[in-house]
Amino acid sequence: MELPLDGKVALISGTAGGMGRAAALEFTAQGASVVGCDLEMDGADETVALVSAAGGRMVSIAPIDLTREADASAWVDRAGAQFGGVDVLYNNASVARVGPWDELTLDGWRFAMTYELDIVFVSTRAAWPELVRRGGGVIINVASVAAVRGATFVHQHAHGAAKGGVLAFTKHLVVSGAPHRIRAVSISPGMILTSATRPVVEDPDGPGGTLLAGIPSGRFGEPEDVARVAAFLASDGAAYVNGADIAVDGGVTAIAP
Repeated sequence: MELPLDGKVALISGTAGGMGRAAALEFTAQGASVVGCDLEMDGADETVALVSAAGGRMVSIAPIDLTREADASAWVDRAGAQFGGVDVLYNNASVARVGPWDELTLDGWRFAMTYELDIVFVSTRAAWPELVRRGGGVIINVASVAAVRGATFVHQHAHGAAKGGVLAFTKHLVVSGAPHRIRAVSISPGMILTSATRPVVEDPDGPGGTLLAGIPSGRFGEPEDVARVAAFLASDGAAYVNGADIAVDGGVTAIAP
């Protein structure tokens, strides 16, 4: 039986855990060959082992810093050498900085721009020639609901601004990609339970209860919730989905702040 992503080669960043690991498992389960990467080597290798144990095809490069053009090019080159090209670029990786606005330094602001916005530009610029050569493909960028609404309980000024840039960049990629049959879409997760967010929501003195009360679906998201959406967007079943931002947030952005 043919699978939705059979024959596709996907670059997925940030595969050492969380949403990146979930995406690697989902994409390979649906037939894709995945080239992952991360700053963290042990977790990245563990993801490859999990994919292999499940019968999928995946290789990984770690440690790698996608804010560096040489590293991003090496990642793309690995996909070409291992699997013959690139069909999907899933810009999942980022490192967020959150905290009170009046404690945000310029260095902290620049860190957020580098590891949440620059990282998307550098990876996309590296993969673009391969997508063009391949005759088309899909770029999936991870944004955030913080890009379209202010956060009340966890201050996210730099994070929201950087992810707002990701949303805008995605729209412009739609125009540039059209002549080459390259689609560009974004996913805006809400509160997804990962190693970074779980301590916040499970802290008895933290905002977890209040945050949960504001989610119409009545639960926090899981990495797999995002991965399944990403896999659909990468498939030919989403061939007419271009320029859209898909909120995976349990309905948070559907209600007034």
